[in-house]
Amino acid sequence: MHELVIGIDLSTTTCKAIAWDARGRLVAQARAPLTLSRPAPNAYEQDPKHWWRATQQALQALMPMIEGRTIAAVSIVNQRETVAVTDAQDRLLRPAILWLDERRKNEVATLCQRVGHERLHSITGKPHDWAPAIYSLAWMADGEPQLFEQIRHVYEPHAWLVRKLTGEFVTSWASADPLGAFDIHEQRWAEDVLGALPIALSADCFPATSAPGAALGTVTKQAEALTGLPAGTLIVAGGGDGQAGGLGIGVVSAGTAYLNLGTAIVSGVYSATPLVDSAFRTLCAIDRQGYVLETSLRSGTLLINSLLKQFFDIDVIAQPDSLIRLEIEASRVPPGSAGLILLPYWNGVMNPYWDQDARGCLLGLSPDHGRAEIYRAVLEGIALEQAVATRHMVQATGEPVNTFVAIGGGAASRLWCQIIADITDRPVIRAITQEASSLGAGIAAAVGVGWYADFVSAAQAMTQDGETFVPNPALRTFHQELLALYSELYPRLRDLYPRLAQLNRR
Repeated sequence: MHELVIGIDLSTTTCKAIAWDARGRLVAQARAPLTLSRPAPNAYEQDPKHWWRATQQALQALMPMIEGRTIAAVSIVNQRETVAVTDAQDRLLRPAILWLDERRKNEVATLCQRVGHERLHSITGKPHDWAPAIYSLAWMADGEPQLFEQIRHVYEPHAWLVRKLTGEFVTSWASADPLGAFDIHEQRWAEDVLGALPIALSADCFPATSAPGAALGTVTKQAEALTGLPAGTLIVAGGGDGQAGGLGIGVVSAGTAYLNLGTAIVSGVYSATPLVDSAFRTLCAIDRQGYVLETSLRSGTLLINSLLKQFFDIDVIAQPDSLIRLEIEASRVPPGSAGLILLPYWNGVMNPYWDQDARGCLLGLSPDHGRAEIYRAVLEGIALEQAVATRHMVQATGEPVNTFVAIGGGAASRLWCQIIADITDRPVIRAITQEASSLGAGIAAAVGVGWYADFVSAAQAMTQDGETFVPNPALRTFHQELLALYSELYPRLRDLYPRLAQLNRR
């Protein structure tokens, strides 16, 4: 047996290269930063050349740390709903459009109408929302038609890195899927969705797709010179970072949900069948056969950081000690944040309402409320929203969610983990590794190279649980009443949001 596998995690702001052993222990890691550009309001772009440059830098830094140890395989996980395009000579036509980009919002209704809303949802598993990158392609076709007509290759980040490492134009089902033009039942590109674009694209413009864990190619001599990875090293299909995070904490069967407390709040449960419902979006799991049913709130730690910066001039990134003080202050505030409730729809709401005009609000503000109460209200508001999302998930699937396993930067907060446990009335287990997405890639590589017979046995061997936060039974009745009050907020505000949005468009 080779000693190590490498998981490459290309997120929005960082590329991480991490070496894992057969027991899921982190042996060495290196990273390189990525930058975003904002060419217009609500526009977010990235140069795919920087994806490859950051990957080279991370691998070049990692390889001396593991010198003398053999590498069995490498797998990739990636930021989702991001798309890049090249011409017939594979030259970039424009910067990649990121998952954060809101310019595609106006394309949703038109494409849904052309395909049929129910059919589009059924084929792709994606409800009526601007998240999938197919709407970025529609925006390009409408706004940049001369450029669009030159497109001969469409990449998401996984396919881009595989091309650079192996020369092959191929990707994983679980990375193709979030583009929103992939048939999750047949595991192929959906021709009728691509044909519904303002300027139709052929499936030939998209990479071939393979099951997660499948061999995609081997590292070329040219890539060896740039990365330090030995030529001939096997590259194995990974998937989107969300699905990989679930795999990296062992969510491979029903009953347990992963909960990523990151830039967005993403939770998912495993399903053996491709259930489709407005309560969640459906994605191909990284196990070759199952699916992930995922809820998402775009306003996660991004909301916390921006709110504290705007309201209290606290930069938690530049001043990490300030967040520690806030945690202590907020822990002294009683549950319910002294009568404050926050609706965390700073960037609209996805499941279960799918309303891009929805916005956040603070209900109950008074002169007695300071930063500790507002900070706690943010943590409670996101926990309340997760409780609502989970309730709809359970009702739609008929399957219980018994436990959350928390990952992401927000999981470092013991206060937040306890608040989530109390409000959702479910134990929250904090994963030992905060690099769950990279470990998910490592698990895919381990299966692909034959260390384990299947993903279930690999996940059992390579993941482990950490600290558990148990709901406080003394607060159960209070939180049930708080949740009932919170659940009324959006229905009461729903009719006001379009009017507010219309005023802002004048």
